[in-house]
Amino acid sequence: MLRLCRRSALFVVAVGLLSCPYVIAEQPAESFSIVLLPDTQFYSEKFSETYLVQTEWIKQHAEADNTKFVIHLGDLVQTANVEEQWQNCDKAQSVLDGVVPYSVLPGNHDSVEGKDGGPRAYDLYNKYFPPCRFEGCEWYGGHFGETNIANYCCFCAGGMKFMVVSLAYAPNDEILDWAGQVVAEHPEHRVIVATHAYMNPKGHLKPTQSIWNNLVSKHENIFMVVCGHIGATAHLTSTNDAGGVVHEILCDYQSKPNGGNGWLQTLRFVPAENTILVKAYSPLLDQGNDSLQHTYPLQYDMSGRERPQPEAEPKVEATPQS
Repeated sequence: MLRLCRRSALFVVAVGLLSCPYVIAEQPAESFSIVLLPDTQFYSEKFSETYLVQTEWIKQHAEADNTKFVIHLGDLVQTANVEEQWQNCDKAQSVLDGVVPYSVLPGNHDSVEGKDGGPRAYDLYNKYFPPCRFEGCEWYGGHFGETNIANYCCFCAGGMKFMVVSLAYAPNDEILDWAGQVVAEHPEHRVIVATHAYMNPKGHLKPTQSIWNNLVSKHENIFMVVCGHIGATAHLTSTNDAGGVVHEILCDYQSKPNGGNGWLQTLRFVPAENTILVKAYSPLLDQGNDSLQHTYPLQYDMSGRERPQPEAEPKVEATPQS
C-alpha cells in the first residue's frame, strides 16, 4: 500500500541531524560519503530486485561509510503512466526511509509530454513522491510550488553545511529562478545541483544550457553538478562567474547489461586531504571499476573557497542514450 506521508522524527534522531542545517556538530576531519543513484528506469520496469539490492547495500553500509545523503539522478521509471513501475520504485526507495536522507527528481521518463507544447504531466511522480512524503524530515528544506518536481535538502558533514538542489528534467526559467533564490538565501551552504539532463562527455547539452547560464555559473557556493540521462560516465570542470571551480559529473549505466547491472557511484569526501574520491561500484556484482572513466579523485577545498584550476580532461565512457 502506498504511504504518501512519512513523518520520521526518530529518523532524524537516528542519523544525528536534529541540529542540521543550522548547527555544525561534526569534526572537520571526519570523512563521509554521498551516493549517486543513476537512472533506475529499467530496474523499475524489469529488474526490480536489482533496485532493491542497491538500496539495501546503501542501508547496510550507511554507518560504516558515514553516508550522509543519496541523490537520485532521475528516470526513476521507464514508463511514466505505468503504476506497477512506480510501485517497484517506491518499494526500493522506501528501504532508505529512516536510514539516510535522500532526494529524488523527475527525468524525462518520469513525466508525460504535454499536448501541443503544453507542460509535462507528473501525475504518478507526484503521487508517489509528493512533498508530504518527506514531512517530519528536518533535512528536507522545501519544494517549488505545490509539488516536489524541484526541491532542496540540507545536511551537515565534516564540519560543513551542504545543500542539494534537485531540478526536474529541462527546468523552465521559473524553476531556475526559484532555485537561484534558494541558493542565494543559503550562502553558508556548499551546494550540489542535481538534475537529470545536463551534459554529455564533451560538454553541456544545448537544450539545458540554461541551467549553467542562469543558475550554476552565477552562484559562488555551487561547487558541483550531478546528472544522468546520457548513457555514459564523465567528469568535466567549469569555471563560474566568480572564478571558482565547478565539478560536473555524468553518471548513467542504463546501457549496460540488465538495465545497468546495479552500478552506482559513491563520492567519498576526505576533508583532511581536500579530496573527493569518485568511485564506481555494483552491489549486484560486488565489483568496483578502477578505470579512470569510473573512479578518480577530485580536488576540492573543504577549508575555504576553492581556487580555479586548469580545466580537466574529461574522463569518458560513452554509450548510446536510451
